[in-house]
Order: sequence, then C-alpha cells, then structure tokens
Amino acid sequence: MKTEAQPSTSSLANTSWTGTVISDTVPGSQTWEDKGPLTWSAASGTSEAQVSAARVAEAKTWEAHVFEAQARTSQPKQISVLEAATASILKQKSTYEKVQITEKKESEVLLARPFWSSKAEYILAQVGFSMKPSCLWHFAHLWLNSGGCSFAAIYIFMLFMVGIPLVFLEMAAGQSMRQGGTGVWKIIAPWIGGVGYSSFMVCFILGLYFNVVNSWIIFYMSQSFQFPVPWEKCPLTMNSSGFDPECEQTAPSIYFWYRQTLKASDRIEDGGSPVYSLVLPFCVCWCLVGAFMINGLKSTGKVICVLVLLPHFIIIGFFVRSLLLEGAKFGLRQLVVAKISDVYNVSVWSAAGGQVLFNTGIGLGSVASLASYMPQSNNCLSDAFLVSVINLLTLLIVTSFNFSVLGFWATVITHRCCERNAEILLKLINLGKLPPDAKPPLDLLDNPTSIYNTWFNGLPQHIKSMVLREVTECNIETQFLKASEGPKFVFLSFVEAMSFLPLSVFWSFIFFLMLLTMGLSSAIGILQGIVTPLQDNFSFFRKHTKLLIVGLFLLMFACGLFFTQPSGSHFIKLLSNHWIVLPIIVIAIFETMAVSWAYGARRFLADLTILSGHPISPIYGWLWPCVCPVVLLILFVTVMVRLCMKPITYMSWDSSTSKEVLRPYPPWALLLMITLFAIVILPIPAYFVYCLIHRIPFRPKSRDRPITASTSLPLSHQLTPSKEVQKEEILQGDETKYPSTSHVTS
Repeated sequence: MKTEAQPSTSSLANTSWTGTVISDTVPGSQTWEDKGPLTWSAASGTSEAQVSAARVAEAKTWEAHVFEAQARTSQPKQISVLEAATASILKQKSTYEKVQITEKKESEVLLARPFWSSKAEYILAQVGFSMKPSCLWHFAHLWLNSGGCSFAAIYIFMLFMVGIPLVFLEMAAGQSMRQGGTGVWKIIAPWIGGVGYSSFMVCFILGLYFNVVNSWIIFYMSQSFQFPVPWEKCPLTMNSSGFDPECEQTAPSIYFWYRQTLKASDRIEDGGSPVYSLVLPFCVCWCLVGAFMINGLKSTGKVICVLVLLPHFIIIGFFVRSLLLEGAKFGLRQLVVAKISDVYNVSVWSAAGGQVLFNTGIGLGSVASLASYMPQSNNCLSDAFLVSVINLLTLLIVTSFNFSVLGFWATVITHRCCERNAEILLKLINLGKLPPDAKPPLDLLDNPTSIYNTWFNGLPQHIKSMVLREVTECNIETQFLKASEGPKFVFLSFVEAMSFLPLSVFWSFIFFLMLLTMGLSSAIGILQGIVTPLQDNFSFFRKHTKLLIVGLFLLMFACGLFFTQPSGSHFIKLLSNHWIVLPIIVIAIFETMAVSWAYGARRFLADLTILSGHPISPIYGWLWPCVCPVVLLILFVTVMVRLCMKPITYMSWDSSTSKEVLRPYPPWALLLMITLFAIVILPIPAYFVYCLIHRIPFRPKSRDRPITASTSLPLSHQLTPSKEVQKEEILQGDETKYPSTSHVTS
C-alpha cells in the first residue's frame, strides 16, 4: 500500500502546482491560492462559466485522488467538492475586485501629474517667469542712482547668499513633494502650511495688475506703426491750426504717456471709468495668456520656448546696435562708475535685497509649481544655479545696452539744448537785451555740445551770469541722470531715445515686441502659480482644465479693470514699489523655517540626495537655517523703517501746468497697504491655530523616510495613454506592494 500511495501523492503534487495549491499559512487551516501567471482581460460570460466548470471538475478529480490515498494509507483527510467550489467562487470574486481596483488605479494614472516634455522647456519656463519687464528698468535705475558698480556687487553677493539658496529650496520642495505652492508646505511642516495660501494670494494680486503693464506695451506697440511715431511730435489741435498747447509746454513723450496712454488723473483720489484705449489691449493680453495655457503643459512648454528665446535674441541685437550709437561710450563710462560710500549705506543693501527677491520670483509659489512637474530625480540645485545665472547675465547685458542708449539719448538732448540756446541768445542780442560779447558761435553742426560748452566756459563771469539768466545750462551728465524712474524709464526716456534713431518705427516695434514677449512669459509663470494649487486641491479642476482657465481669466480680467482707470497707475506703483516686497519677505522667512526647523535642513538635504542620486553641498544646511532667516529679517526691518520714516510719494501729472508733480500718498492709501498686508499674511496664524486645535504635530510624522506626494506620468503618456501598459504597470506595482507569502506544501 505504501508503494501504491506514492504515485497518488506525486499526482497530487503535480495537480496542485498546475492549478491551485494548499498552503498552511496558519496551523490547522488551509487556504487556496493561484500560483499561475496573472493576466487580466475582459472575459465573456461563457468563458467564465467554462472556467468555473473546469475548476469544479478539477476539484472533483483532486478529491478522488485524495480519497484513494487516504483509503490506502488509513489516514483520512477529507475535503469536500463544496469547499473546492466555494474556494473557486471566492477566487473569481477576488478576481473581479482586482479588476475594479485596477480600473480605479488606471483612472488615477490618467489624471496623474504630467512632466515637462523636456528639461529645456522647464528651464526656459523658470527663466521666463523670473525675467519680468519691470526688472529691466528697476535694476537699471537702481544701478544708476544707488552706487553704480557698488550696487551691482551688493546685488551679486545677495543673489548667491540668499537668492540662489531660496530658489533651490522652492525648486526642491515643489519637485520632491510633487505639489504646488499651497500643498507643499503642509506636507513639509504642517503648522506652517498657511504660508502656501499667503503666497497664492500674493500671486493672485500680482496677476491682477501685471497684465495692465503688458497692455501699456501693446498700446505703444500699436502706435509705433505710424511715421513719425506719435511720441516724437506733439499732436495737432482739433481744427489743425496748431499743436496742442498742453503738449507744447512739455516734451512730446511725456504728454503721450500721461495724456494719451494713461489718461492719468491729477491725484490718486480722482478715479473714473476704465480707459477704453487700454481695455482692448488688456483683453488681448488675457486672451493670449489663456490661449497659451488652455491646452495644458505640453502646449505651454512649446510657447515658452518662443516667448523666452525671442527676446534674448532681440536683446543681443540691441546690445550690438547700441555700441555703435553716438554717446554710447559716455553711457558705458557711467556704467562702470562705483561709489564706494554706498557700500556702507543700509538703504542700498535693502534695495538690492528686495530686487533679488523680486527678480528670482521667490515667495509667489510659481517656482515650486513649475518645479512640481519635474521628475523627483532631477538635479534641482544645478537648475537653480542655471536659472539665476541666466537671469543675472541677462540683467547685465540689458543694463549695458540701456546705458548705451541713455548715453545716446543724453547726447542728442544736450545737442538740441545747445542749438536752442544759441538761437535764443542770437535773438536777445538782436533785440539789445544782451551785449554782443554774449554772441555764441554760429557753426554748431559738427559737435554742438563740445563747441557750445567750450565757448560758454570761456566767457567772463559777469557775461556768463547774464546768459544763465536767459537760458538753461546744457550738461550731458545732468541730462543722463534725469532718466525717469519706474515704467517711465522705458515709456519716456527709452522711447524718446528710440525716436532719435534712424528707422525709428522699426526699432520701436522690435523694442516693444521684446518687452511684450517677456511680459507674456512672466504672466504664464504667475498664472501657473495660481492654476497648479487649484488643481492640486480640487479634483474637478484637474478634470476640467479648460473651464478653470477660462473662469479664472475672466475673473482676473474683470478685477484687473480697476487698474485701467485714470488713477490705476498710481495704485500699481503703490503695490509694486512699496507693498509687494513686505509679504514676499515674510513668506520667504516662513519657508526657510519650514524646511530648516520643522522638517530639518540636514534631513531635507539627505532626502534630496537619495532622490536625485547626486551629492549636495552641506553649505545649504548652514545657509537655510542661519543666514537666510537673519538676512530676511534684517531686510524686513529696514523696509519697515524706511516706510515709516520716509513719506511715500508718487509722480502725477498736473494738467493745469502741464508738468509732473510729486505728491504724497493720502493716509487711506497707507491704510490700504496695511490692510492688504494683514489679509495676505492672515492664513499663516490661522492655519497655525487650526493645527493647534486639531492636535496636528509640528513635524511630519514619517521621520524614517523621505516624504513624497502624488504620482507622476510622462506627458506623452498622459496625452496618448496605453491602457494595456498602464494595467501591467499597476499590477506589477500591486504585486510588489502585496507580495505573496504562500508556500507549497507536500
């Protein structure tokens, strides 16, 4: 009987291996498990019935072998056919549940976070966001009036000590957590999670008036097709009997800026309806940005390549052309002037620090949002360096050709001043109001400024005093320092310089095309910092991206119309020059606290090293917790002291005298600043109280492994998914997550 039982046992073992096996996972119990290859397909009802019948027949055959072996060995061990059938039915049920889980995970994969199509698109997106048109005139104006090369040295020092570490921090946070500006900080430091909502609100407010600046550019661009350009000469009166008397009292470029572009009010208190000549350009800006972003990340990346590369080619062309202009050498000499005393000026350091924060885009959430679409293994430290260096080099090149063009502008204005003075003096001599000794040289064609100033400096002192009572002094250095501040740097000084060039229509159009492409690329980055958090927090927006884009842009267009009214430019200056730096500094301070003190700087660097596979310098473990918070806190204090001690003013247009007038902001405008600052900072303490009430831990719970969030999918897979490949990947992931612990027993 022993010999006869062996074949049965062998047959049992073979039968069990090819079909189902018994495993004693728990003593005294038996379970059924399929060890065959796991494949899934949409089986029909007939095939399922055939499989069930086959399994029942197989169970009956196996039962017969068991009864025969038990009868021969006198060791009864009974398993009924009902149990086998029940096990088969349970197996089928688990199969259906598995398919349902697979379909659910498949739908999640279809909605997974996409990647940028290439790293080049991502780098260009970060560069385009950071290179705002306003950075060009703010940086050049600060260089001109805040110490020259001394300011540049301070700016570069602050960039490498604070700017690049903070850009690296935001890139690393967004990339590793796979979240936008609001969700990433709740994962890193739950108690400081409100900082994401603050950055979202600041980004939203910036987006409201940012496209208004782009609408100014489009308006100038549309007017540049005329010859001569309208800001070169004063307009005629209604009956064409002469030039506009208001324009004749000032420069044509100033008149065109205040009276025809902005239609600016004399005071900030004087509001009014939106300026209709700006409403259409403002709508065009929003339509362009919406069209670029409505089809998702893939189309946005392609558009970014054009919007970022085109202005850089134009900048290089302008730089070469500016070196050939008359007066370019004088402008470049002013570029290399360094005022050593300004190195010890706290206001210069404060201005440089604020410019670093604004130029790099820190604290707005857009850097983290753009980085969240990159693989977690990407080397974000090299990206931060690359983006910051490209930003710096672009600013240096733009500032160089700005100074060359301003040197040309100051030279032409001084030449015209000398020629005009000579004509006035000749008329006064003919009228007998000045002695013949005050007669200027007649030939001023070759170099009017040099010839006139040489003659003027050689006059006796009493004759010179008589001349100065009748005419103004013409000095190229004084004229160079008259370059306007803020947007007027471009729309007044620079635009007037363009009108002096041969082919002024062409150069004006190219110049405004450069500004427009830079403005649109920055607007895309700003709006990405708003769209990404909304999609991260609301699944409805992830499924209906086009609806989100259209609804959001309609809302922001309607709210932004406030800044197109006659007093809108005064509010824009209030927000951009005095307000926005305050919440950005506070947000940056809390971001460094979240990474350095809540999560741990060393732990964060160790996690990044694991994810990227590249060693990271430990110096950032010292810069984040020690240097950056201290510098930011000092910067915040100096900005607050400056705002409290020095009255905040704005330049307005006085229509009665046709001149620019410096006016102080009213008290309610300062109250508006304080209220707006309190509103955007309120989510930080509010979320802190929320975590305290709900007993949410200060530090993340998972201390033994890197914190990551969300799943990702290459953009090509998201747009053209292969369901069979995705099912196979999901099932392989499930097998890894839930490995089989069963074993075959003989």
